[in-house]
Amino acid sequence: MEKRRVVITGMGAVTPLGNSVDETWAAVRAGKSGIAKITHFDAAPNKVHYAAEVKNFDPAAYCDGAAARKMARFSQFACAAAKMALDDSDLMGKQEILDETGCILGVGIGGFEITESGCISYYKSGCVKAPPMTIPMLIPNEAGGNICMQFHLHGPVSSVATACSSGTDALGTAFDMIRSGRMDVCLAGGAESTINGYAVVSFEVLHALSSGWDEDPTKASRPFDKKRNGFVMGEGSAILVLEELEHAKARGAKIYAELAGYGASCDGYHLTSPDPTGEIPSLCLKRALKDAGMQPSEIHYYNAHGTSTKINDPSETNMVKLAFGEDAARKLKISSTKSMHGHCLGATGAIEAMICVKAINEGFVPPTINLDEVDVEGGCDLDYTPNKGVEMNIDAAMSATLGFGGHNGAVIIRKYND
Repeated sequence: MEKRRVVITGMGAVTPLGNSVDETWAAVRAGKSGIAKITHFDAAPNKVHYAAEVKNFDPAAYCDGAAARKMARFSQFACAAAKMALDDSDLMGKQEILDETGCILGVGIGGFEITESGCISYYKSGCVKAPPMTIPMLIPNEAGGNICMQFHLHGPVSSVATACSSGTDALGTAFDMIRSGRMDVCLAGGAESTINGYAVVSFEVLHALSSGWDEDPTKASRPFDKKRNGFVMGEGSAILVLEELEHAKARGAKIYAELAGYGASCDGYHLTSPDPTGEIPSLCLKRALKDAGMQPSEIHYYNAHGTSTKINDPSETNMVKLAFGEDAARKLKISSTKSMHGHCLGATGAIEAMICVKAINEGFVPPTINLDEVDVEGGCDLDYTPNKGVEMNIDAAMSATLGFGGHNGAVIIRKYND
């Protein structure tokens, strides 16, 4: 049976670079960093003092204020991105369609700040009390549930938790459900907010976070650069409206691009480190290409996971070479936009997929900022678009994410052609 085609008809985003898709993309085009001194908590006692925080965010601008006060921050972000995506797709208020619309969200951790504050209250009470909304606010699926309650969606709703690959895998799950005929429309993406003291210390002890760039935090995230020393924590949400092509055409929806392929794999190697050979991670790229029926040479832009850690960046370079072949890999334009928006964990795959859509629509490869000296000796020897973006035609883009536990996911987005 021929697979149904899936297109993107709406987008919404809340990121460290701006509280909309357009604001985020404008910052990406300009090579602007969203990384600054931490304001969410007093980080003075910590080793890490900077992060990529969402700024000037008011949840009441996007959903009912009373409801927003009962949401964790990651869920507020998700509701905001969902509203923007529904407005953008011209679905808001069309209840007949919303009754059948699903919501698949990637959330790696959930309400970490709720866990932190709840534990503090619990111990202060002598271990006999906890805030009454602790569980409903911290569980990862509350974001999708709140979206459905706020905007009256009644299709399938679920949460994907595959660490930093969650947003990508949520897109892939929704993609497969639409292709199989289980639904025609689905909100898909990711949301995360883990910039609190407990979370930062927990990542610090894993030696995963960048430190030592306090004089200029905008320089801290530097994928593929010799001086990189860890990722920078980010937060936010991006949600795409995925829709079966004929359904979108029948209602006259604008079409941004086509979601053409999805692939996943699991290293089975280490709890926190990727397979350094790139062999098993490369399978997710190969599977995405096979799923889309495309050759490596047809991919013009690759949005890298590119975390700015010593281990990830050469491993991903190997992964690309194995999946694309040496010749195609050396012709490929690559960049890591985490150099600007940081690593948004479960939301990052959705944010980067949204950036790929904009890159295709505007014919622009975003830069990898802070890439002052490519770490060739360390195994990073491809074209990572250092410091300045490139105007060029992009027919298809691939976005890949790699998560703790060995989770790997990739999606292919291509220019829509009827």
